[in-house]
Amino acid sequence: MRWFRRRGERPGTLRQAASPDRAHLEEFVRTHRGVEGYVEPRTTVTDTTMVLIAHDGEWTRRRVPDAAAAHELANRLGIPSYDAAVVGYPQRMRDYNSRQRAVDPQKGAGGS
Repeated sequence: MRWFRRRGERPGTLRQAASPDRAHLEEFVRTHRGVEGYVEPRTTVTDTTMVLIAHDGEWTRRRVPDAAAAHELANRLGIPSYDAAVVGYPQRMRDYNSRQRAVDPQKGAGGS
């Protein structure tokens, strides 16, 4: 059964950051105001990711090649970036998740 495996990937391999991921992050910054970037370190389960959080707490997460590339992208886009493992996430993100759960309990927490 091959539900979750992409063509050419072996079980347990991490999917690398791709151009569509970068394009999504760039579009989020372009279409939202007050965006900040939070770089999440690579784990045994996920590759390095970047969470972008807008002024109202709306957020999105995508893979990035590594932490340096994430901070470089943030600098190029003119937004501040932080190491999530060091500073944590802003309260507005948790508030946004709470508002989303109140509107649609089936959806749960999550960005786009």
